Amino acid sequence: MSQRVVITGMGALSPVGESVSEFWDSLINGKAGAAKITKFDPQYFKTNFAGELKNFSVSDHFDRKEARKYDPYCHYALVAAREAMNNAGITKDDVKDPRRAGVIWSSANGGITTFEQGTKEYFENPETPRYSPFFIPKILVDTASGLIAMEFGLMGVNYCPVSACASSTASIIEAFRNIKEGRADVMVAGGSEAPITHAALGGFSALKALSTRNDDPAKASRPFDRDRDGFVMSEGSGALILESLDHAQARGANILAEITGGGMSADAYHMTATHPDGEGAVWSMQQALDESGITVDDLDHINAHATSTPVGDISELKAVKSLTGNRFKEIPVTATKSITGHLLGAAGAIEGVALVKTLEEQTIPGTINLENIDENLPEGALIVKETQSHRMTYALSNTFGFGGHNASIVMKKWNA
Repeated sequence: MSQRVVITGMGALSPVGESVSEFWDSLINGKAGAAKITKFDPQYFKTNFAGELKNFSVSDHFDRKEARKYDPYCHYALVAAREAMNNAGITKDDVKDPRRAGVIWSSANGGITTFEQGTKEYFENPETPRYSPFFIPKILVDTASGLIAMEFGLMGVNYCPVSACASSTASIIEAFRNIKEGRADVMVAGGSEAPITHAALGGFSALKALSTRNDDPAKASRPFDRDRDGFVMSEGSGALILESLDHAQARGANILAEITGGGMSADAYHMTATHPDGEGAVWSMQQALDESGITVDDLDHINAHATSTPVGDISELKAVKSLTGNRFKEIPVTATKSITGHLLGAAGAIEGVALVKTLEEQTIPGTINLENIDENLPEGALIVKETQSHRMTYALSNTFGFGGHNASIVMKKWNA
């Protein structure tokens, strides 16, 4: 028998808020998170800004010994997971059968900070290579999922899907299906990313993927705008606690939303570019609707992937138009990356948190920095510019990644 799957807890660590409440406040008030990079001197790069965490201090969350063992992406993962578990009202002692509680957690870049530091130290002293014994576990992309499991004693399914910027949406979908198909009762799902390094900034710059609006970083992320010139790289983490409906109700949990379906696909087109007509994206979204048992007539809102790249924004709206047909002009679309920037492998997780809050509050955050809609976009798209109330039952979130990876998820407003 198929299980219904609900969300009972959330955690958020982002450039616009280091808790769910702070994050949501920034979204509805349009407070952008991009600013000049402070982690290192970016003066020789074409882009010198990013979406850094503003007030995060490792010492506030970890003792010195513990902090040194983890890469920043793991710090972010644990902090968001702790908030989510606390929000769900679950402690380690509350997990009755740890074999039916697991973690599926993603990161596209893993411990890139550790890798860069270790490699730099080696080349500075090649005759005395002194790599840390923690070097390998700190750089692995699956370390965060293991650490979360250790902290809360979760012995069930545990792994790390990696599909570039679609990674953490894939994690949520996989966690959803493990519960839906009866293999688990509780899952921690999400993703974390700490990519603000020389290597990542230089690499994405070389791809001409990043905005170079150095004179005004807060307005650099401008999905669907005629003058967009690339995305804003950001760091952070998002976590969701998923439970079977029976399990959540049996313990008297506060249910926030229901997950009804997910879809994943490939463009099979290009190493970095999206398919120009969004064919893979259409299939991803259609699968999510089909698994939810709904049609486009039931869909009330879409949180777009919309990274603010010249090609990607157009192809996504073409896909949405192809999917929705006559309803294209009726379904409100927003792009929260205009506020948060792009959290890469953690994007789907932080946007999953945004989607839950959107349904809970019946409020759609506006797409900021949209001054002149690109005339090349499909005509008639209902892009939300200002935060607005909207009656919603079903909402969809998209995330797409380099390599042609697509992931879409549908959530439903919880009605007790």
